[in-house]
Amino acid sequence: MHVTHPPPARQAGDAIVPTPSTGATGVGEESEPSDATVIERSRADPELFSLIFDRYHERIFRYAAARLGASAAEDVTADTFLAAFDQRHRYDLAHSEARPWLYGIATHLIRRHRRAETRFYRALERSGLNDVEPGHADQVIDRMTAGQLHPRLARGLAKLSKDDRAALTLIAFARLTYAEAALALGVPPGTVGSRVNRARRKLRAALEAANDE
Repeated sequence: MHVTHPPPARQAGDAIVPTPSTGATGVGEESEPSDATVIERSRADPELFSLIFDRYHERIFRYAAARLGASAAEDVTADTFLAAFDQRHRYDLAHSEARPWLYGIATHLIRRHRRAETRFYRALERSGLNDVEPGHADQVIDRMTAGQLHPRLARGLAKLSKDDRAALTLIAFARLTYAEAALALGVPPGTVGSRVNRARRKLRAALEAANDE
């Protein structure tokens, strides 16, 4: 999908968008304006918001596809940028990079597709029940990217709570730092750490139990 102009605004309240509250300061604009600068300028010139789309569309799509599959990811990605465009006036300009903000929007929208996400993971699970070598569960979890999602790991992901799954996938799929994931989810970094650790424990147990079946 290619968009050359920002999407038209929708009515307020169509999507709840996490608003960043802390983060890095802006960066210089000699070579390329920061995300914050682009968003600020787009408030008066909406056409400029297409730069944010161009910078992040592919990454947001990959993240959504890793959680929902490619078909549903198209809609989630489009809605993510629609919501961001609609609420750009609320963006905290203290954050030079919009990446955590956009992932936060996408995560919120993905939560509306819980059944689709579960079906996607179940389908991955059915694609093959390859064994995990004893003692290698942590390595499988560490390689949890869209292209390396082990079938047995998909089963475990489907059973995680929505909060634990969101925290883990932002770290594993989106490659956010704990601080960035906290910003995206609107929770303290320590909460992200707790959720990720709990998710990893549950996935490790699921992988080890699968080997005993």
